[in-house]
Order: sequence, then structure tokens, then C-alpha cells
Amino acid sequence: MSFSVPRLRIGSTEIIALADGEGPFFSPRADAFPGATAAQWAEADRHDPGAVDAEGRWWLPFRAYAIRGDKGITVVDAGIGPADGPAAAWAPVPGVLPESLAAADIDPAEVDTVVLTHLHTDHVGWAVVTEAAVPSAGGGAADGGGRRPYFPNAEYLLQQAEFDALDAINPQLRETLVDPLTAAGRLRLLDGDTPLRTGRAVATPGHTPGHQSVLVADGRERVLVTGDLLVHALQLLHPGLAYAHEADPEAAGRSRRRMLDHGTDTVLHLATSHLTEPFLLV
Repeated sequence: MSFSVPRLRIGSTEIIALADGEGPFFSPRADAFPGATAAQWAEADRHDPGAVDAEGRWWLPFRAYAIRGDKGITVVDAGIGPADGPAAAWAPVPGVLPESLAAADIDPAEVDTVVLTHLHTDHVGWAVVTEAAVPSAGGGAADGGGRRPYFPNAEYLLQQAEFDALDAINPQLRETLVDPLTAAGRLRLLDGDTPLRTGRAVATPGHTPGHQSVLVADGRERVLVTGDLLVHALQLLHPGLAYAHEADPEAAGRSRRRMLDHGTDTVLHLATSHLTEPFLLV
């Protein structure tokens, strides 16, 4: 895949889309949104025609984002990861996030903050790696299994509610992600909305119990890095429509409506993980 790096600038801050891979969803899209009508599917396909391939499958990009500002570099999410990463059972690994970072002129050692929106495997793949996966990922202390933070100087931010739900979401991530970050002294747990060096983390629960997004503001402009608050154009057009892989569809709908609702004096851009275009103006 090509390593183009789409960028959006508001004020002195640059938001950079970092591709990690693309491929079909693991089940029919109608199963993912069982309540969607034929008219809603048609509307969504007009809005985002790239989200369905020639065989009718839901086609997903997998992205992370970098936020580069005067006070440092924040990465939001960590993609599908290497061939031995936690998403290998279903996602199109290996991902290409290292190449995308290089194309954006970002050294992993420069990153000071990593925001993990939630603990699904396609969002944490490069957070912690093995020497076998990325021999050049040195710089941080490895655990007994040879695992180390891929961003060796970054603080990794996760909502407390997500940490508390780890065993229900994906217990294998305790050994492969949480324990190595804790051992390296790199994990920080947040309690709701929290200021960042640039922007702020915003609690957007529902997709998972402790899902969070990142909001960057400058004057009347806003950029919302959504994580999985929004995975398909259906949810942009119909925020209350239930997604089968949400822990709490009603809470997820409330979070979407709250974050998408903005006054006429505000310009809102979405930076999405899985829609065809990395940036949307809503």
C-alpha cells in the first residue's frame, strides 16, 4: 500500500492520518447492523461508497492518528500491529504503521503520549511489540517475554473504566499489553475527560465500557479523533443505530449524539479509524 499521509491543520496543530492496513470485516455487514433498513444502507453507500467492495463485503481501513503540536506529539491508537500481534486472528496483519510514521517524519521515540481509545485488538497492535516483530523497536525495557513499548518514551493513556473491564473485553491483553506497559512504568489510567498536551481525552463510553476519543480545538474549529465511536457511515447518518459489537448500544448512541451535536458557529472535523476518508467535515 502507498504511504500517503493525509493531514489536517487547525491553528498550529497538525493531525496526521497513519494508515496501518485495510481489508474486509470478519462477518457480513448486515449482521453488524441488524437494524439497518435497505434505505439506510443505500444512504450510507452513497455517503461512503468505498466502504463496500465488489463482493458486497464491508471494507475497512485501519488507521491511527498523530497529533503534532507545539508541546509534542500524541499518537491516538496503535493499529492492527505486526504479524504476531493480537489482531492476527482476523485483521490483515502485518500492519504498516512504522512505514506510515516514517513517511510522516515521526520517530517512535519522539512520541510523548499514546492515547488508546479502547482495548479492541485492531487499536492496540503496535502499542507493545516483541523484538522478533520489530527488531529496531529498542529503547524501552522489555518484559520477560521480550515485549516492550513500541513508543519507548511515551505515556500510554487508558480510561480506568476500560482497564476495569479488561477481562470482559479481551483477557489476553493483560499479559501482552497491560502488564508490559505497567512494568515499563508507561501506563496511566484516566478518570473521564482529561486535558492532554494538545487537546483533551473525552470519555465516550458504549462501544466498550471505557471508550475514549480525542478532541482538538482551535477557535471555532474542532477535530474529533473518534476511535470506534464511529465505525461506519450508518452511525454518522443515524447515530442511534445499534452496532452488534458495542458493549452498550444505548450508551454508544448517546455518546455519538453528544459528540456530533455542534452549533452552527462550530466547524467539526472527524478523524475516523475505519471510514474510507480519514477526515470528514460534518
